[in-house]
Amino acid sequence: MADRPDFPFYAEKPVPLAGRDWLILMASLALALLVLSVSPQMAFPASLVPPLLFLGIPLLTLRVLAGCHWTAMFGGVGLRQIGQMVLFGVLTLVFSLAVALLLSQVAPLSQNPVTDRMQDLSAGQLTQLLIPTIPQLIGEEVFGILPFLATLWFCVIRRGLSHFTGVICGVAVSALIFGAAHLPTYDWDWAQALIGIGSARVVLTLAYVVTRNLWVSTGAHILNDWSGFLATFAFAHPPIGTEPV
Repeated sequence: MADRPDFPFYAEKPVPLAGRDWLILMASLALALLVLSVSPQMAFPASLVPPLLFLGIPLLTLRVLAGCHWTAMFGGVGLRQIGQMVLFGVLTLVFSLAVALLLSQVAPLSQNPVTDRMQDLSAGQLTQLLIPTIPQLIGEEVFGILPFLATLWFCVIRRGLSHFTGVICGVAVSALIFGAAHLPTYDWDWAQALIGIGSARVVLTLAYVVTRNLWVSTGAHILNDWSGFLATFAFAHPPIGTEPV
């Protein structure tokens, strides 16, 4: 672990970003979320456009601010990283289910609108639905990790706090922002969005903290979300001969 690289951008490596740069990046995330939120539902392949814009706007902004170092949040992908994706994907799924179970004891939970459509889809339509989620989920990881790095910069560089404190604050801020962004998805249920979705974000951000590799947290995110989608689809489409009488 001693040779594990530090987090990018918050300090001097690979390039430092100033306060103005972080404000621009946060504004780009807000713009990307707005574009994704107001875009109408479209048929595939036009449905790829909003997720690609959601991903592309902050990455293009980072490219302008950091130059060729904009890829510093990403690392290589090999067998080790694939194993980490599976590990953190399972951890996210288990943790999310546990938190959802606890929340459901207090009040009914809202369903993700995507899962509501599963029973009416064919396998081909399911594929067309899932493909656009790939750039969207990469974008969601960018949306989760950039606020983490911005908070780390503010805590450590501007306020002189310890690295550990900065990481803890960054994870918390990332979870709160990510959960708040999901409020419209879950009918403005604050508990479900901030606690339920926010807790899943904590695990995914920790995947990045441990590995320093956005591909790992992205892979875990895709495994977590797709597991729910595919399980819902399979339940709504039992094999022939196994339908309930």
